[in-house]
Amino acid sequence: MEGSEGLGRKQACLAMLLHFLDTYQGLLQEEEGAGCIIKDLYLLIMKDESLYQDLREDTLRLHQLVETVELKIPEESQPPSKQVKPLFRHFRRIDSCLQTRVAFRGSDEIFCRVYMPDHSYVTIRSRLSASVQDILGSVTEKLQYSEEPAGREDSLILVAVASSGEKVLLQPTEDCVFTTLGINSHLFACTRDSYEALVPLPEEIQVSPGDTEIHRGEPEDVANHLTAFHWELFRCVHELEFVDYVFHGERGRRETANLELLLQRCSEVTHWVATEVLLCEAPGKRAQLLKKFIKIAAICKQNQDLLSFYAVVMGLDNAAVSRLRLTWEDPCRNHKSYREVISKMKPPVIPFVPLILKDLTFLHEGSKTLVDGLVNIEKLHSVAEKVRTVRKYRSRPLCLEMEASPHHLQTKAYVRQFQVIDNQNLLFELSYKLEANSQ
Repeated sequence: MEGSEGLGRKQACLAMLLHFLDTYQGLLQEEEGAGCIIKDLYLLIMKDESLYQDLREDTLRLHQLVETVELKIPEESQPPSKQVKPLFRHFRRIDSCLQTRVAFRGSDEIFCRVYMPDHSYVTIRSRLSASVQDILGSVTEKLQYSEEPAGREDSLILVAVASSGEKVLLQPTEDCVFTTLGINSHLFACTRDSYEALVPLPEEIQVSPGDTEIHRGEPEDVANHLTAFHWELFRCVHELEFVDYVFHGERGRRETANLELLLQRCSEVTHWVATEVLLCEAPGKRAQLLKKFIKIAAICKQNQDLLSFYAVVMGLDNAAVSRLRLTWEDPCRNHKSYREVISKMKPPVIPFVPLILKDLTFLHEGSKTLVDGLVNIEKLHSVAEKVRTVRKYRSRPLCLEMEASPHHLQTKAYVRQFQVIDNQNLLFELSYKLEANSQ
């Protein structure tokens, strides 16, 4: 009886380990400590395999998974030239914008620019998870500060500067700062004496009116490309990133890089709508553009892409746009209708991700994780149930039939590389130029 009970317990532990490895093997490749624990458990299980023949099939599967989750590749076995990934917006390459998006990991390398107070810059190659101190070290090497007296490196600080002029001093121990930058924010390296004098780079978008791609593209094409791109980004986000984002805050940045980029994209789409409307001077043409955005939002909703749908509607509801004698309904004031709509949808679905994070935050902050020293199982079950919805939304592949047209690649590139104004003051300036007396 004791042997049978012992076998049952070992099978249960092995099943749990197999499920854990199968679910989180991608993230485990970043954690050396987790790999050591898994390998220790693996060795112990292999010893038991000789005593319990019934474990042989599961231990074989465990062996295959452990080989997959090799966390550290010896230096001598690394390829001579590791691929450097373009990072979504700030460090992208034009030739890569049409490629399918893949998930980012902390060890991935990227190219990035770090600016000086005079707006000159150095280009460095960095890990996505690099700390502020590491970034400053690379900048220092590029600027050849190593020839200066000792202590010169300590005088440099790293600052994130937004297009509005807002500055955030980054602490030396902060890591994975690239994915948390605003849409048009940039990194500046400077001395503390020059911090106050930092000013943002000139606007990256020409604020003069122009005939942009949105005026030429068909609403169906634009909407379908939005959905296809956002599905790629949504698929890159691991379920665990939602929990890390809410429970660990900034401490979990390395594990939430893909989620941070998806949230940034949501903000980008919202500002894209406002930018395009406010750069359209002719009233008649602007009215046509508003109708086009409404149609794009409707098609995105038909595609079950609620992320794009709500981002577009929120862009139309931007105060600088809504003041143009138009009345817009704010979808964020009533989440009940959203929940009713999405509950009737079958996968694949692209949810409005900020609302998932809001629900998780409510669950996390509304009850304690530990009660009288015991784990609050009810809270963790509620969190797990919310995270499972993400898995359900992605349980079937997205299949969109997009007609191949001469403008297909042009529209695709346009949708994936929006140029937007995220400075609300500038958006209001454009709005008042269009209609100074609107109420």
